[in-house]
Amino acid sequence: MLPSDVNAAPPPPPVQTNERLWQALWLVTLLLLPSSLYAIFVHAPVEARMGIAQKIFYFHVPSAYAMYIGFGAAAVGSVGYLWRRSLRFDALSVAGAEVGMLFAAMVMTTGPLWARKSWGVFWTWDPRLTTVMLASMVFAAYLALRSFGEAGEAEKRFAAGLSLLALPLVPIIHYSVQRWRGVHPTVITGRGDGLHPDMWPAFALGMLLFTGLVVLLIATRARVERLRDELRALHVEAARLGLTEDDR
Repeated sequence: MLPSDVNAAPPPPPVQTNERLWQALWLVTLLLLPSSLYAIFVHAPVEARMGIAQKIFYFHVPSAYAMYIGFGAAAVGSVGYLWRRSLRFDALSVAGAEVGMLFAAMVMTTGPLWARKSWGVFWTWDPRLTTVMLASMVFAAYLALRSFGEAGEAEKRFAAGLSLLALPLVPIIHYSVQRWRGVHPTVITGRGDGLHPDMWPAFALGMLLFTGLVVLLIATRARVERLRDELRALHVEAARLGLTEDDR
């Protein structure tokens, strides 16, 4: 009979997902892609001053909001992990940071392209651009810390604290245009003086598409992280029971 330890902590429960619902959500989100591209490049008018380069806007702004969601999810996961020491919250934190960095890279790519056409330079120390860069640097440090081997309890707690350090930057990024009067334009003002009415469908579809993508990507990445946690727990249990490959 194999040795056992009744006091040993059981492995985490298996990940359960409604696969049909999961596939349906992915299908709906992916169907938004051609609809969004059609609205951007066919339906939406070409802006008089910037020309075709203005269409960068339809990718830049939704990717910025997706970045907010990703970094916000990372912060929520970090708070939950520090409070409950739950691996589910830790998985959410990792997923939010990684997916948030993906969309931050899109922001930092499309932003300079827009800036070159609008302001004549690829980079200016505009408050919004600068705060996006700072938040990206903090989460890059978070991911670098998590990538060094197997993250233990201390590393996870330190990384969670690092994630929370960047949390105040998210509202600062959003409201920096009104607060510090940078050159970055404000798209949604609430006064009816923002987008042309014919541009709203393309903008709305882009926001829906990127929102769906960021939510599904975070959920998928968190699921993968949970599966990795389960695999690690199984390896630990196998080693405890002496069921390693060397013993075969």
